[in-house]
Amino acid sequence: MTKNTPTAHTADHQHDYLSAAGNDRMLPFYDLLTRALGARKTHGILLGNADLAPGFRVLEIGCGTGNLTLAAKNAQPGAEIVGSDPDPLALTRAQRKIHGRSGIRFDRAYAQDLPFPDASFDRVLSAFMLHHLDAEVKPAVAAEAFRVLRPAGELHVVDVGGNVTTADGFTARRALHNHHTAGNIGDGIPTLMRSAGFECSEVGHQVTRRMGRVTFYRATRPA
Repeated sequence: MTKNTPTAHTADHQHDYLSAAGNDRMLPFYDLLTRALGARKTHGILLGNADLAPGFRVLEIGCGTGNLTLAAKNAQPGAEIVGSDPDPLALTRAQRKIHGRSGIRFDRAYAQDLPFPDASFDRVLSAFMLHHLDAEVKPAVAAEAFRVLRPAGELHVVDVGGNVTTADGFTARRALHNHHTAGNIGDGIPTLMRSAGFECSEVGHQVTRRMGRVTFYRATRPA
């Protein structure tokens, strides 16, 4: 979803990012997998937390095949929505879904090097992107989200994180020992966001059999 070190090797290709599906060959099945994992419900909760309004400019970082970006446009047709991701194959699939609609677009970009002006968005969204990142990349991603948000703008995150325990299921037990997700556990995400200048708090969580515990956060750029 964003640039990582070392380079990820996927199928017969090398990328400096970890793709949404883990590798290029799995990308055709990505939407089916995320639906089975309950992504639509999770996206709905995230968008409810974000409280989008007409006239807002909204950016999703690590948009993959564009499902949350499109859901944001459907939830608030009067907002301008931009999805960004470094994976051109995923973005090609995302672009097909919008059927020429206005007020929504997809841009190729790394989350730690966004090609957008300072203070140009009212909301930034991130769904299951942070756990794709190496620890050394995460501070730059948080800093870029802070930079592109307007004062009082909000970054809304959902990801593996918070008070994850072995009782939350198999996926949670794996997360506790995965070097990407381990940094999200406990207060990892609020600490990351506060270090970038945000005011950040947990606003909810859900525990499911397939996903384990996922947690929702609101990070606000001070006015």
